[in-house]
Amino acid sequence: MNRLLCGLAANPALPPELVDRLIALAAAAPEPSDLSDPADFLTDMLVWHLSERADLGPAQVAALAALDEDTPARLAHDGHLGAADVDPAVWPLAALALLDEGRALPEWARRFAADPDPSLRWRLASCPGLPADVEDALAADVDSEVAAELALWTTSASVAARLARHPHAEVRQAVAHNEAAPPAALAALLTGHGLPPALTCLVCDGREIPFTHDPHCPDVDCDLPADAACDGTHGSTVHNTWQRALANPAAPPEAVAAFADHPSVLLRWAVAEHPGLPAEVYARLAGDPDPRVRASVARNPGSGPEVSRVLAADPEVEVRRAVAHHPRVPFDVLERLTPTTRLGQEPLPRISAATPEELAQGAASAHPRVRMLVAHRHDLPPELRDRLAADPDASVAKAVAPHPGLSPERLRAMVALHGQQVLARVAANPEAPGDLLAEVARHDPPAQRALREIASHPHATAEALLPCLAGGRSRVSAAAHPALPAAVVVGLLDDPDPDVVEAAAGNPALPPAVMAQRMP
Repeated sequence: MNRLLCGLAANPALPPELVDRLIALAAAAPEPSDLSDPADFLTDMLVWHLSERADLGPAQVAALAALDEDTPARLAHDGHLGAADVDPAVWPLAALALLDEGRALPEWARRFAADPDPSLRWRLASCPGLPADVEDALAADVDSEVAAELALWTTSASVAARLARHPHAEVRQAVAHNEAAPPAALAALLTGHGLPPALTCLVCDGREIPFTHDPHCPDVDCDLPADAACDGTHGSTVHNTWQRALANPAAPPEAVAAFADHPSVLLRWAVAEHPGLPAEVYARLAGDPDPRVRASVARNPGSGPEVSRVLAADPEVEVRRAVAHHPRVPFDVLERLTPTTRLGQEPLPRISAATPEELAQGAASAHPRVRMLVAHRHDLPPELRDRLAADPDASVAKAVAPHPGLSPERLRAMVALHGQQVLARVAANPEAPGDLLAEVARHDPPAQRALREIASHPHATAEALLPCLAGGRSRVSAAAHPALPAAVVVGLLDDPDPDVVEAAAGNPALPPAVMAQRMP
């Protein structure tokens, strides 16, 4: 197998007879035994690409399904197999894939709940919409991993409450993460009130206690976390259970607030992420010595403007940045933060929720970075958008350049005014015409980021794409672009870069005769 064949397998223009030939090649290859082996990996990728094709016929689906035990599940997930096509005794993974998507026969869930293979019961436990009797069976499963998987995914409050009392601590930890768990159960996991003590955990399942895991454990087969420890009270698992329950928005605020002064920074950090605490708890956490805790409070939707104002002056830049990402940070605080704190390229939640008046206020700010924040929002009123597109500051123009409403004339004016500083963002505009993209691609010196945008742009022409093949990371995307001339695509099949070869082989501009010629 080689990368060219993988590219052909993904090519939407591959004729049906050549799809058949690739399936036959996959069937003739030795069954993969170790995906770290390049040959086995490529065989698996070939089958993967073939399974994802939208144009498979019934005979091709059947031939692919016969290759191995995993492929029928892929075909089921991609809609090629339905309940009428699958025998759960023959293709259990495909049947479970259909159960996961709600397209299976109801009796299959009961069949797998009683299956002797715990790995199949474990997969079943994460499927949505299971009948109540099936969830009851999985909750009582002799394998704690099955019960833990159900505890993580069940949407039944009564099942989650029952599993919070499970004798295995790992099951209780999974309940703590589940937002469908009832508040009383989460409170009990935090306080221990009303719960019988857990009898075992993953640590004491296989180790003599007391046991503390060496964080530099030399055992390559050891799957215990670095901080695993148990002295009979299942210490590390209980700590992780608290951490998950504290961050769970369904946990009762009074139970969570009790951990606000806990010595463990990880637990205080989890408290700081809870959205429903009293204002005084957030105020206390805003003074926490650990900046991770303060940053979590700063971005927490439940904390109020008072906390935002305090933390906007925090000495740690990550905390101030978190304040700016609060969805209801006061607009004046955001304006104060922006000139001194780098806030990234994505629209901030507060800007996304800003009123037209606030947007106009920000766009008129004397600070370019405030104007830039507004420019990142790409649903601006046309007059505000066009005003920002003509901004004399390149950072503002860059932010607004990908806005889909900008005319080609305005995009050209931005390039004329700011040059290389805005080329990549102009090339990212979804409405940029092909002739403008070609102009940007010919820029001297070449703008590599712009070339990467052009290489995957739907309006890119052959003239715009050819410079993208000269070097850099744009070559792979350009090799896959359907506007690339067929002769160029054919030449790329012999490129020294295997990523380029696979991309070119997957290009629908590749002539079918060449596809057939390049197959073994």
